[in-house]
Amino acid sequence: MMIKELDQVVVRFSGDSGDGMQLAGNIFSTVSATVGNSISTFPDYPADIRAPQGSLTGVSGFQVHIGAGKVYTPGDLCDVLVAMNAAALKTQLKYAKKDATIIIDTDAFQKSDLEKAAFKTDDPLAELGVDPDRVIACPLTQMVKDALADTGMDAKSVLKCRNMFALGLVCWLFSRDLEIAFNYLRDKFAKKPELAAANIKVIQAGYDYGHNTHSSAMNVYRVESKTKEPGRYMDITGNKATAYGFIAAAEKAGLKLYLGSYPITPATDVLHELSKHKSLGVTTVQCEDEIAGCASSVGASFAGALAVTSTSGPGICLKSEAMNLAVIMELPLVVLDVQRGGPATGLPTKSEQTDLLQVLFGRNGESPMPVIAATSPVDCFDAAFQAAKMALEHMTPVVLLTDAFVANGSAAFKLPNLADYPAINPPYVPEELKGKWTPYMRAENGTRYWAVPGREGFTHILGGLEKDNLTGAISTAPENHDLMTRLRQQKINNIQVPDLEVLGDENDADLLIVGFGGTYGHLRAAMDEMRAAGKKVAMAHFKFINPLPANTAEVLKKYKKVVVAEQNMGQLASFLRMKVDGFVPYQFNQVKGQPFVVSELVNAFNEILNK
Repeated sequence: MMIKELDQVVVRFSGDSGDGMQLAGNIFSTVSATVGNSISTFPDYPADIRAPQGSLTGVSGFQVHIGAGKVYTPGDLCDVLVAMNAAALKTQLKYAKKDATIIIDTDAFQKSDLEKAAFKTDDPLAELGVDPDRVIACPLTQMVKDALADTGMDAKSVLKCRNMFALGLVCWLFSRDLEIAFNYLRDKFAKKPELAAANIKVIQAGYDYGHNTHSSAMNVYRVESKTKEPGRYMDITGNKATAYGFIAAAEKAGLKLYLGSYPITPATDVLHELSKHKSLGVTTVQCEDEIAGCASSVGASFAGALAVTSTSGPGICLKSEAMNLAVIMELPLVVLDVQRGGPATGLPTKSEQTDLLQVLFGRNGESPMPVIAATSPVDCFDAAFQAAKMALEHMTPVVLLTDAFVANGSAAFKLPNLADYPAINPPYVPEELKGKWTPYMRAENGTRYWAVPGREGFTHILGGLEKDNLTGAISTAPENHDLMTRLRQQKINNIQVPDLEVLGDENDADLLIVGFGGTYGHLRAAMDEMRAAGKKVAMAHFKFINPLPANTAEVLKKYKKVVVAEQNMGQLASFLRMKVDGFVPYQFNQVKGQPFVVSELVNAFNEILNK
């Protein structure tokens, strides 16, 4: 056995969707974040609700990248692959490096398992060209049964602990402190201490197996933290960070938070998380459908709450009419769209960026709406806060775009100090306008004043029919409709967003890489790799898409070559061409339902440089 000091390492857990790979991966990432490593994770769920056990389509994966310094992606290929059955090995080997350590459960490689995984021989390692010296092959299932033989647990419950043995073995490989994992399990199973004790026992058994086994594949790795700022950290998913961002915004604005939602993958975790926080003034309503979820949030906004509705792409289609109701009534509303693969049901557990044009233009009439795109799991907190602040201060619905990659992925999150965040000041109608006020009277920046129902002297009616600018009465006058349309657009145009930041070789780059939202980490890693190879490359990443940053045209026209990289067929590129005269970029587009691969980005960008 030898100890290898590494700056970064990638581990991928894989097995049946019922094997608990997500839990094992989450615990390992939590342990790593707690000791100060930078982390980035990628849960890769099957789209089937419950594929047959041992089948190729039912494999679930969880990849975690841990680093001594900052890591931006979950990694292209893994250094350690855990394959809990034959199907997992067959489908996940492509995500492993040529010299990766592979851990397999030999009890799940029986003849029937090999047949389900469509192996043609009884030697899967040879068939796949895997060097046996790289493999830690152990009778994992049997060892779990032995470890729990004296607990009285039923056979089904015992088998559910297999993931903890694999976790214990991986913790040994990376010299992890098991006490952090034990505490995680004690908290998770606080109401079932016997279950926590069983899982802890199995983790210890896996750790001891690694310690006592002398395999040529066994190396102990250490990844020491080098750059972590002092503070309290937690491993947080994008969906949880989004929920916390909304709670923080409501507290800062002095408002109750209301979420009207309908469950949909991959957005449902936001509903689950917010439902736990009634003590913080959060109200959640699981409605009968997407339309009701959005319409109830419009009602809550009218009543004076910070109102949010959450969904994915198919739900945006259904919510569009109610979103437009908030546009014409000029009420604050945050619409969270956790993008997934489409069209139709598409790839519900996979990630894309294919809703951009839908949220910009996918409603009837002229219906301008701000759009913000979160760039990472941790950034989901700030993006949710900023979306809520924008909605409340400018009396408009705001779309917050995340995607399955950042929503389900996780990273080390330094707990913020809310005192450092800006105030949120909704434009409540001034008291001096009492007796003079009409519903569409505006502040200097064009924002409609907000009168919360029940405030004496400010009785009013809002609705979906066009209203007269001066009186608030229903109006079909041509000039008034033209005026109201322009006022609603100008209100959005007046919103000030931060300038577009250029990273890398800002002043002399031969290529500018442009993206938006959740691809930030992969594009940043590609830029860093190219610059390390001596190339002059810069990067500009959009978080604020509507309105665009004031310096957008200046940045995009500064460089001879610009490539817009997106997980769609060119939606941001199309929007930028519309907004910036003479902008004709190169494009890199993939719609695979999987994150970008950094090496593929580097190759494609180098080809553009060499043209």
